[in-house]
Amino acid sequence: MHDTLVQVRREDHLWWVGLDRPAKHNALDQAMVAELDTVLDEARRSPSILIVHSTTPGMFAAGADIAELRDRDADAALLAINAGLFERLEAHRWPTIALIDGPAFGGGCELALACDFRIASGNARFAQPELSLGIIAGAGANWRLPQLVGLPVARRMLYAGARLDAHQALAAGLVDEVTDNGDELPERGRVLANNIAERSWRALELTKLALRSRQPTTTAFDLAAQALLFDGDDKHARMTAFLERRKR
Repeated sequence: MHDTLVQVRREDHLWWVGLDRPAKHNALDQAMVAELDTVLDEARRSPSILIVHSTTPGMFAAGADIAELRDRDADAALLAINAGLFERLEAHRWPTIALIDGPAFGGGCELALACDFRIASGNARFAQPELSLGIIAGAGANWRLPQLVGLPVARRMLYAGARLDAHQALAAGLVDEVTDNGDELPERGRVLANNIAERSWRALELTKLALRSRQPTTTAFDLAAQALLFDGDDKHARMTAFLERRKR
């Protein structure tokens, strides 16, 4: 068992934020969310570029922890556990980069969407399977996804559960770069981060604020809709079936 679920390594102005829950494919539970919140609180105190990645090759984040999610009710939905984290990540004062070397499903995809840049390996896969589990993609995908890829692709991913591989994601605008060799991801991230860091930190911060002013106000609806779904029998039954299939 790991002492921590998030490993942080500082390299001058770069903060390498490593998801470190390999036994659960880095599924986001409340404990990991709390640790990420602590990192964000510390990183905002001085100029820093965050590079979010997995400490395990071939992995990013499988999504929210379904076993924990199944038992959350409307009150938990209204706490905006994942949605709040991703909003705070997006609001980090300076740019952020996600390195995706494996599946980014559900909340894992929403985590990547909340970053300013996404660099993927050929192993990357992107999907929003929430509707098959009786809930919505209420932690940002309902608006961040169509902003990046447009409504047609977003509809295919949200309504029909379409999965995009790395090159499809690049063509759709979901990722900024693709490298077929996952071992190259850290260097790709470092090069981009160092390029960004050559600019004025204050100008970066103000430009990010300007770009964020375009954010639509759908979060309140997502929270209300998710609370309604969290209290329904359909969600519990679908998540139970998912967990039973995974045990086989």
